[in-house]
Amino acid sequence: MIIGLVVLLLLCPCVGLVGWAVWRVADDASTSAGPSMSDPALPSGAPTNTAPSPDRDEFAKGDCLVNDGTDDDAQLRKVPCGPNTYEVLLRIPATTDGDRCEIMAPQATANYVHDNTVDVLDYVLCLRER
Repeated sequence: MIIGLVVLLLLCPCVGLVGWAVWRVADDASTSAGPSMSDPALPSGAPTNTAPSPDRDEFAKGDCLVNDGTDDDAQLRKVPCGPNTYEVLLRIPATTDGDRCEIMAPQATANYVHDNTVDVLDYVLCLRER
C-alpha cells in the first residue's frame, strides 16, 4: 500500500507535465497552417545592427530571428521582421523531432531544434524565411 502511494505521488507530476506539453502543442497547432518544410538546420542569416534580446531563448510565434552561427551550431538572435530573417511560425515544446513541423506548420521552410539536457525543456521552432 505504501509503495503504491509513493508510485502514485511520483507519477502525478509527470502526468501533469505531459498534459501541459500536449495542451501547449495542441494550442499552438490550432493557430498554424500552410505548405512544405525542408531544411532541418537553420541557414545563416544576414548580419543586422540590432542588439540581442535579453531573453534570447524565449522565442515565440511571430518573433523574427537571424542565425549568427552556423548550420551546425546555430546562434539565434531576435531582430525586427524584414528581409533575410526567419519568422517563428510555431514553437513545439518537449520534443527534438524537427519533422513535426511538416505536419504542424507545413508552410515552414526551416526548423531549429533546441536539445536541452532536461528533456522537458527541449523544443523545436518551425520557421519561415522572409
